[in-house]
Amino acid sequence: MGKKSMQKKMRLGKMRKRNRRIPVLAMVRTHRRVQYNKHQRDWRRRKLRIKG
Repeated sequence: MGKKSMQKKMRLGKMRKRNRRIPVLAMVRTHRRVQYNKHQRDWRRRKLRIKG
């Protein structure tokens, strides 16, 4: 029960990398057109629906 499959592990790793704010440099470069990361989530509020 405690083992993760490789596919699940890869997906969790990808989601972990996505879950961060955008760099300030990106905001400066785009003159604040890009202000937030649309993939960012909170572990309490939005759950990942990963099968396996």
